[in-house]
Amino acid sequence: MTSSVSASDSDSDSAGEPELNRVIGPALLLLFVVGDILGTGVYALTGKVANEVGGAVWLPFLLAFAVALLTAFSYLELVTKYPKAAGAALYTHKAFGLHFLTFMVTYAVMCSGLTSASSASKAFAGNFGSAFDLSPGFSSGFAVTAVALGFITLVAVVNFRGVGESVKANVVLTCVELTGLLIIIGIGAWALGGGDGDLSRLTDFNTPPGESVVLSVTAGTALAFFAMVGFEDSVNMAEETRDPVRNFPRVMLLGLCVTGVIYVLVAISAVALVAPAELGEGDTPLLKVVAAGAPGFPLSVFAFITMFAVANSALINMMMASRLLYGMARERVLPSVLGRVHRGRRTPWVGIAITTVIAFGLIWFADLTALGGTTALLLLCVFAVVNVACLVLRRDPVEHRHFRAPTVIPVLGAAACAFLASPLSGRATADYRVAGVLLLIGVALWVLTYAVNRFVPGTVSRP
Repeated sequence: MTSSVSASDSDSDSAGEPELNRVIGPALLLLFVVGDILGTGVYALTGKVANEVGGAVWLPFLLAFAVALLTAFSYLELVTKYPKAAGAALYTHKAFGLHFLTFMVTYAVMCSGLTSASSASKAFAGNFGSAFDLSPGFSSGFAVTAVALGFITLVAVVNFRGVGESVKANVVLTCVELTGLLIIIGIGAWALGGGDGDLSRLTDFNTPPGESVVLSVTAGTALAFFAMVGFEDSVNMAEETRDPVRNFPRVMLLGLCVTGVIYVLVAISAVALVAPAELGEGDTPLLKVVAAGAPGFPLSVFAFITMFAVANSALINMMMASRLLYGMARERVLPSVLGRVHRGRRTPWVGIAITTVIAFGLIWFADLTALGGTTALLLLCVFAVVNVACLVLRRDPVEHRHFRAPTVIPVLGAAACAFLASPLSGRATADYRVAGVLLLIGVALWVLTYAVNRFVPGTVSRP
């Protein structure tokens, strides 16, 4: 494995368009990776995973970390080889040259980001009511939706002002959400040190009659994987990162390891203090851990922390989605108008506007409670494609030195992602139904996009 000096900054693909602003150094990139992974998932999914596997809730998180780490090696080889925005969609396009496949990968990744951001916006609105101790009437659909729409508008403003402002906001929010998880770990250590809690639960498995322990663990891992995604968003910031070939390998691997350790420690603290069955009830499992381990700790303070944690998820996912559209427009897989960059702010303003409008629609119309598993399913399929693309693109040498993963790692990554995406993992059938609907919409959009672009020569690359 090698990583050396950076490739030279690529020229703009569209004449007259300014390049993105390279302001992200190693420290900011590390906080971006950590902040993206430590998002809504761990604050909401710990209880859901406990429902699947029981007291051994730490095991699915550990396995999800291992699968994510395998795929991260493929991403590192590709982002240092092609240090451009667009991530998985760009690698798919270069590896296979099929417009339909590239479009669907782009669509799946964008859907995952927008769904995550929209879910985070609604979670922000719900925690807003708890943090300010508003009346029960605030929980009505209209009030929560109004706050969520206002919040996503604020995210769009921060995103438009510039990547520097966005990443600085990410630094603050990452510190807040990291503080919340360290509080959980600290409360767990304090309570267990004082003789409270029950560590024997860590080896208990909640296996329904007729179902094997292995199937329970794989089902839990398939769900826990949603909490480990986020590292792939960072590659969409490659054109705004200083020396991406040198910085990405060490930063992404360090960020993944940090978050993996935090997740396992949070899971151990949670299940040691709260019984798995109780932990799996409702949507605020970590609040139950705080109440059990530190009864005197003000829950409203932790509600504030949760609110800012999910705000970070929304900001990072909206940044990723807009850069994804920008990058693929510059590669001429999507209409070139999506690659427009604001000359003053040097941000992809058209991509920001379109992704914000789509997020409005998701917040207003969609019930997002069942989409966590679907988002993980779509991303697992994307990751399987990326691992294969990493192997295919070995035949495409580049002039600069770059990170290279051992060949066995992309092979194992592709197999692991395909397994977790398959029914063999014990994944809920509802995930496939929702994913099927989303993919059918994607196919319809591809047909429409391809038909429109035939009348504008040069806007789409042909297979």
